[in-house]
Amino acid sequence: MAMPKKKRSTLKRIRQTGRRTDIKTLARSSSRTAVKAAREATTDIAEAVRRAASALDKAAKRGAIHKNAARRRKSRLTKQANKKA
Repeated sequence: MAMPKKKRSTLKRIRQTGRRTDIKTLARSSSRTAVKAAREATTDIAEAVRRAASALDKAAKRGAIHKNAARRRKSRLTKQANKKA
């Protein structure tokens, strides 16, 4: 028995999901990288934290991470940076 043909709407949803997954993965990855760089920063810590906060906000805006998760990570990162300074 042959598989039924996929409807046009199904094919469109598959395309949309693929694009959205790529965008969200990129946002999540870049925010993680920025946070890691901020944690390991030895000079210009404030700038690194600012960049990480921006990346987290963008990821939350795109729906890659939950907005409260972004706030929590920013808070913990700031707290950690203040201990270093």
